[in-house]
Amino acid sequence: MSRPLIGITAYLEAARWGNWVREAVLSPPSYAGAVTKAGGAPVVLPPLRLDSIDDYVRGLSGVILGGGVELDATLYGGTHDERVEDPQPHRDRFELALARAAVQAGVPVLGVARGMHVLNVAQGGSLIPWLPEVVGHTRHGEAGLPHTIQVSVSSKLGKAVGDRVEVTAPHRQAVKRLGTGLLAVAWADDQIIEGVELQGHKFALGVQWHPERGEDNSVIEALVEAARP
Repeated sequence: MSRPLIGITAYLEAARWGNWVREAVLSPPSYAGAVTKAGGAPVVLPPLRLDSIDDYVRGLSGVILGGGVELDATLYGGTHDERVEDPQPHRDRFELALARAAVQAGVPVLGVARGMHVLNVAQGGSLIPWLPEVVGHTRHGEAGLPHTIQVSVSSKLGKAVGDRVEVTAPHRQAVKRLGTGLLAVAWADDQIIEGVELQGHKFALGVQWHPERGEDNSVIEALVEAARP
C-alpha cells in the first residue's frame, strides 16, 4: 500500500551552512518523523507561491499547518501587540490560502499550535492577542509546564486521544471567536480552547499543543488514516 503524501508547512528563514548564510525553507524534523512513523510520506511546503496551492491540494492526501510565529492580528480585525513577535506576512498569506483550499477540496487538515489559529482565522474566526491579560495568569505561556486538558469524547480528537490528555503547549494567544463551522472540542481548566474541529469535514482538526513532539503519535496517526484512499 502506498503511503499518503502529507504536506507540512514551513518557515522561510535565513540559515547558515559553514560560512554561507542563505534564505532557506525550514521545518523541524519532528513533523516529518511523526508522519513517517504514522505511515505517511512527508512533503515540506515552501511558503513561496500562492499559485502553487491548487496543485498542492490536488496532489497531497493531507496537510499539516505547522507551528511558528503568531498570525498578523490585522488578518482577523485586530491590532498588533508589541509583546508579540513581528508577523511573517508571506507565511500568513500562504497558509491561510492553503487552509481554505484544503477545506474546500475535502483534504484532511491538522493545524498544530499556530496552525490551529490559521485554521480558525481561515474560517473567519478571531484570536485573543495576548492571553495572560484575559486569563489573569501566565501558565499557558510557560515552556515545559505540562497541563491536563479535557476533550470531547464524541469528537475525532477524543477518539484519538481519549477524554483527557496531558500536554505541554506554551502559547500567548488563543482562539477567541470560532470560525464558521468550527466546534471547540478540547479545553484547559480555565476554559481556553485547546482543540477545534470543522463540522461536516472528513478531517479538519486543530490542536493547541505539538502532538508530533510527544511519544503518543495518535493525533498524527488519525490524520494519516484519514488521508488514506
